[in-house]
Amino acid sequence: MKVKEIMSPKVISINKTESIADAARKMRDNDIGFLPVLAEGKVIGVVTDRDIACRGVTREREPKDVRISDVMSPDAVWCHANEEVSDAIRLMEGRQIRRLPVLDAQQKLVGMLSLGNVSTHVPHELAGEAIEAISRPTPRPPSGRTEAGRTAA
Repeated sequence: MKVKEIMSPKVISINKTESIADAARKMRDNDIGFLPVLAEGKVIGVVTDRDIACRGVTREREPKDVRISDVMSPDAVWCHANEEVSDAIRLMEGRQIRRLPVLDAQQKLVGMLSLGNVSTHVPHELAGEAIEAISRPTPRPPSGRTEAGRTAA
């Protein structure tokens, strides 16, 4: 089964030059906690509600004055739409991440793959193993980073 068969095609993203206030509004309005960050149409990172709270609000500046590029996690992990779901699951497990931006052959953002997509579309035992592996506690990264080891796939 291919990622494009189970991904969510609706993607809300944000530009690196927008503010964390803009991101928070998008997250609130769409009931999400994760946004792929774009620059010139390419995914260059991700920002989470945790990034906004821990990296943005603690800067003691107005949220409208803090840019996404100041708080995002660069080098997002992503997968391709034509990739096998099992390969994407292994990537999620290995990096302990719950959401993957999905790119097409031209590196354009075309969807999102989440644990929710996996849990509703793949056999129960495989989904359960993925959820368990991704949820396994790991040592906390050094101060200032919310997720260690995030690099482009």
